[in-house]
Amino acid sequence: MTRTTQERLNRFNYLLGETEAAYHELSLKMGYPDSAMKVLYAICDNGGSCPLRTIRRRSGLSKQTMNSAIRKLEAEDVLQLELDGGRAKNAHLTAHGQTVAEATAMRILRIEKDIFACWSEEEVETYLRLTERYLADFKERTAQLKRKV
Repeated sequence: MTRTTQERLNRFNYLLGETEAAYHELSLKMGYPDSAMKVLYAICDNGGSCPLRTIRRRSGLSKQTMNSAIRKLEAEDVLQLELDGGRAKNAHLTAHGQTVAEATAMRILRIEKDIFACWSEEEVETYLRLTERYLADFKERTAQLKRKV
C-alpha cells in the first residue's frame, strides 16, 4: 500500500469514526442510547411504522440489541409491536411516540435532508454512488473471509 493510499485510508477511518461519534453525541443529547435512536430513526424514515427486519437492516443493530431497544421504547410507550401476518412484526409509533420522534429522530432526518439540499444534485449523486460502490466492493472482497482464531 502506498503512503498516499494509507493516508487516504486513515482519513476515511477518521471520518467514519467522527461521523459515528457525532450521531452518538446527538443521541445522548436527545436522551436516548444509540440503539434506541437507531430504532426510532428507522421507524421515522419508514413513515412511522416499520417491519422489524427492516429496522435491523437499516440500523445495523444485532437482533439482541434491537430487541432490547424495542423493549425499552415499548416500556416508555414510544412504540408498540403488531403482528404482520405469520410471525413477522411491525413497530408502530404510539401517540406519545410521535411526540418523542418529532423531538428526536425527525429532527435528525430534517438536518440530513437540509444538508443534502445544500449540495448540488451532482454532489449528492457522486457521494451516494461512491458510497454504494465502496460497500459493494467491501462486501465482495470480504464474502469469502472465514474466522481465523
